[in-house]
Amino acid sequence: MSKYQTINHHQLELLEREVSAKQPAKRISIISLKLVRDSSVLYKECQIKSPEDAYKLLKPFLVEADREKFVVVCLDTKKQPTAINICHVGSLNASIVHPREVMKAAILSNSASIIVAHNHPSGHCEPSREDIEVTKRLVEAGRIVGIDVLDHLIVCAERYLSLKEKGYI
Repeated sequence: MSKYQTINHHQLELLEREVSAKQPAKRISIISLKLVRDSSVLYKECQIKSPEDAYKLLKPFLVEADREKFVVVCLDTKKQPTAINICHVGSLNASIVHPREVMKAAILSNSASIIVAHNHPSGHCEPSREDIEVTKRLVEAGRIVGIDVLDHLIVCAERYLSLKEKGYI
């Protein structure tokens, strides 16, 4: 492991001189990733056992929105929610969601699984072709990184639709 020790300032200067003689050097940022808690909510149920449980948790986040919002609920190994991330805010009838952005919150939260959801401000809960395609891509991305996508809910004011219950997951 000693090969990976931090390079000191003197070593960096020598490296910069050596590289600059051959080609211009490129500066590389040294970063750290942090998960920042914006706020929190109380959730009476300890686990999410059904799509209805997820709907009850997410309804306050999604029902009143005038635009589509895409939300990721991060779960631990006991299906207890540990974090909620509003992954994307779209327009009145569209939200562009990429698996990279969805999985980023799940990975940073050390999630075993996730439930994703978005609202339909129109009030029609039927999934679009894009909703189904995004769900398939998320399930595949989750399979690759080891995070199960348990469900994708479409949330409306008085009801919801579970893509798992409809057989898309």
